Amino acid sequence: MVGVSLSLAFAGDEAPTLESNKAAIDLVQSHADYVWTLVAAALVFFMQAGFAMVETGFTRAKNAVNIMMKNLMDFSMGSIAYWAVGFGLMFGASKTGFFGTTGFFLSDFEVGGDPWVLAFWMFQVVFAATAATIVSGAMAERTKFSGYLIYSVVISALIYPIFGSWAWGGLFNGGGWLEKLGFIDFAGSTVVHSVGGWCALAGAMVLGPRLGKYTKEGKVKPILGHNIPLAAIGVFILWLGWFGFNPGSTTAANKDTAMIFVNTNLAAAAGSIMAMMISWMKFGKPEVGMSLNGALAGLVGITAGCANVTPTSAIIIGALAGMLVVFSVLFFDKIKIDDPVGAISVHGVCGAWGTLAAGLFNMSGLTFKIIAVQLTGMVSCFVWTFTLAYLLFKTIDATMGLRVSREEELEGLDAAEHGGNAYPDFTTINHGSMGFAGGPGNKKYESDPAFASGKLVNKVEMT
Repeated sequence: MVGVSLSLAFAGDEAPTLESNKAAIDLVQSHADYVWTLVAAALVFFMQAGFAMVETGFTRAKNAVNIMMKNLMDFSMGSIAYWAVGFGLMFGASKTGFFGTTGFFLSDFEVGGDPWVLAFWMFQVVFAATAATIVSGAMAERTKFSGYLIYSVVISALIYPIFGSWAWGGLFNGGGWLEKLGFIDFAGSTVVHSVGGWCALAGAMVLGPRLGKYTKEGKVKPILGHNIPLAAIGVFILWLGWFGFNPGSTTAANKDTAMIFVNTNLAAAAGSIMAMMISWMKFGKPEVGMSLNGALAGLVGITAGCANVTPTSAIIIGALAGMLVVFSVLFFDKIKIDDPVGAISVHGVCGAWGTLAAGLFNMSGLTFKIIAVQLTGMVSCFVWTFTLAYLLFKTIDATMGLRVSREEELEGLDAAEHGGNAYPDFTTINHGSMGFAGGPGNKKYESDPAFASGKLVNKVEMT
């Protein structure tokens, strides 16, 4: 009876045809594309945790709550701004090639229509949040929270999307002038990282250095991060997230992701090793902060060319990025631009290097036109991003104020800006500004039994 029923069931089915087989295969591929794109978006979102941990670990305990709040709001406010305005400017239909004019408030989505715009938007919004959160590290420990929120909205709604439309608009409904020239930036060395890095440079310049960072003689006075293990975990999380950032930029489940995975990993490894070696030679010790930033530099460097260079080239690109980030960090310190986490060097400088390298190491061959186009993209990114960000920060500073007061900076932004304390059960002593229980304290507490040793406190200089 079972055999007869099965025979009748199969007999009632239409015989498969070439067209029906193709439709079934296309449906499976489409579903796989959705799954991979959204999984990659989740990996890139997880990078927000990595950025928050790196920044918190590289800075002082009295500002940990503030840094977590900035990273939280970068994604929260950035998501709404990108939904309302940014996505339309970046991927809407464009007659000029400079910005989109449709798709605001996700109006491209229709109930019952093609939901690909939702998956694509989700992948793009986590990229926008990455560009925004890069700036937080360079402006850490002295920025007003209210002023920072204004910046976070503007970069997600305007600065990042408009440059993004020049290079990536054709991925959806647009078509940017840079991509029409043949600009190579597969996953965003320039579009994401240099945009964030040059905004960071503008912010750090307008703010000025932290109290006590430079002596009257102009010498650099290190302000130590309070939790290097936390920063290291953050780097590992970012490394993992980059396997969504670069391979996910295919927005398709296909074989191309294999080489992109390999290139991404090799560049990060080479960057970390090279930064360790350079710091070892310069400082006499394998410096952990430089080594961690070397891994990030390699990741940023390979982001543009991850799909069009060989694995061997990826190692070279990553190694040179690891070397470049060490000298770049030292250079910005020398000219007294205070960047607590090295964001300008990692993302701005190494993002530019990665974009140039995508042309230099192009598997299909090197031509003068390729290099000219790459340089055009790099320069246009700097001019657009730095100019607007600098004007924005200057405007915020002149109106509502961008920097906290000296007293608030000494006390710590956790207490001054948020009324919080990241470590209420611990006594904290901040190098560069003596303190306890999350604040700068007062000299009358130097002999307080709450401190492990009065001598230890006396060795810590007041800013």
